[in-house]
Amino acid sequence: MMEKASSSNEVRTLVLVGRTGNGKSATGNSVLGRRAFKSRTSSSGVTSVCELQRTIMKDGSIVNVIDTPGLFAGTDSAGKEIVKCIDMAKDGIHAILMVFSVRTRFSEEEQATFLTLQALFGHQIVDYMIVVFTGGDDLEANEETLDDYLGCECPQPLKDILTLCGNRRVLFDNKTKDEKKRLGQVQELLNVVNMIISHNGGRPFTNELFIELKEKATIRDNQQKMVDSMGGYSKAETLGIKMQMQQKYDDELKRITNMVESKLKEESVNLLKSLEEERVARLKAEENYRSIQITSNNEIQKLKWDLEVANKRPPTRRGCVIM
Repeated sequence: MMEKASSSNEVRTLVLVGRTGNGKSATGNSVLGRRAFKSRTSSSGVTSVCELQRTIMKDGSIVNVIDTPGLFAGTDSAGKEIVKCIDMAKDGIHAILMVFSVRTRFSEEEQATFLTLQALFGHQIVDYMIVVFTGGDDLEANEETLDDYLGCECPQPLKDILTLCGNRRVLFDNKTKDEKKRLGQVQELLNVVNMIISHNGGRPFTNELFIELKEKATIRDNQQKMVDSMGGYSKAETLGIKMQMQQKYDDELKRITNMVESKLKEESVNLLKSLEEERVARLKAEENYRSIQITSNNEIQKLKWDLEVANKRPPTRRGCVIM
């Protein structure tokens, strides 16, 4: 089925999430077609705060890309950055790009990131998720496809994430110098974004936090416009009133941030407990499997030994019965 063509005034907002070092910023740069986000191959990561960049596509549509730091990157400002991201995308998010790398093993941190997003924003968030795998150049060098990679001992938690996301996945080579290849993979991604938009009735993802922030921002903007239209104030007085209004909005952001950080800490504790229980259960299952395997091998060895003994035993001679 052909995708609906984008209108010239269409705006799509994409948010990059994932573990530090998986290539979120590099993927954002590939989508934008320029080096807008700082990016380097590093386990420590470069992105420490949310940042929004945009590009205008050939059809005139606008794509907003929001880069985010890792939720579990050792920073104490995760809640603040989540609220900042929502503030940047007050009109809603059209797609969340969950970035993994084929160069590294799927980790508990990545599983925790996915589960935390579900806990913070509700299960509906998966309807807006696309899994982006970076490192396409590595697979190409090894003459492998993404299906080959996923078919080779794909961890069950990653299988579960792909299933929940409707198996929406794309492969990116962020190192390519081939402009045609870059445009092709960006178009493939945007086709999936358009599918998500269509599937969700054209409505971007929002929830109570988005609505509350948008309402507060609208009130602030309208009040500031009202001050501009009023006479009788000096420039210094007008600026002072506007600063008070902005401070009121900042106080609201701080209140919401504290609420999100509190929920994030609570969910982190629950997730760590859940993941530890899963790890213990997995180790126990592996130990049971090894025990069964050892028992089975011992039984097989015993049967072989019994068979060898039986074969070495001289045959029993039977006497003749004379009638």
